Amino acid sequence: MDATMNIRDMRKQLGDTQSEFAERYNIPFRTVQNWETGMRKPPEYILELLKARIKEDLINKRASALPKYDSNKQDLPKRSDYVGATSWLKAVSESLGDEIVFALDEALMCSGSFGGRSDEFIIWIYGDDRLTRYNGVTVIGNYVSPINVREKNGLKFTDFNRTLSDAFANESILDMQGTIEALNRYYYSNGESFQGLSVAPEYQDRFDSLANEAIEYYDE
Repeated sequence: MDATMNIRDMRKQLGDTQSEFAERYNIPFRTVQNWETGMRKPPEYILELLKARIKEDLINKRASALPKYDSNKQDLPKRSDYVGATSWLKAVSESLGDEIVFALDEALMCSGSFGGRSDEFIIWIYGDDRLTRYNGVTVIGNYVSPINVREKNGLKFTDFNRTLSDAFANESILDMQGTIEALNRYYYSNGESFQGLSVAPEYQDRFDSLANEAIEYYDE
């Protein structure tokens, strides 16, 4: 299969239109069209980079809706029964197993950059789809690169850059308060700078907007 066909097939696997594919990977729409029609051929290094990104995006799903309580599912430890987020997350981790990686708000709680809520119900993780047999568990992906995983207090969680990208990918159903608080804390503990943070090109504008909101968060 030649490179031109690879681009089209990979796009179809994602279920994207040409414009959606172009926006997802920050590629000019006309370039995608030219690649697929064979008018131009993508450089080999670009093709390899796209293959890696697409492979990960195919493995790591994005949540489409928040889970509702189901009496037929198993319950996890309640947040309100524990003092502090860490003790609660340790109890949750023991229930779900060692292979999970906490994501989004739970990742921020693991790192200490967000305190969470006393009535927390949603649990964001990378792990096996079968873990959705527990109430509140939202699996946003089955795999995350070890490069993006941190460990603290015996808990595995996504690093801040990956957490930010996941937040933007799931923003339509995610309460962004935790992300804003974490950005605010990062900014003021890092000499009033966001240096060291990065997101995928398709999320850069949204990051810039949220960063400005985070700076002003406690002044509102």
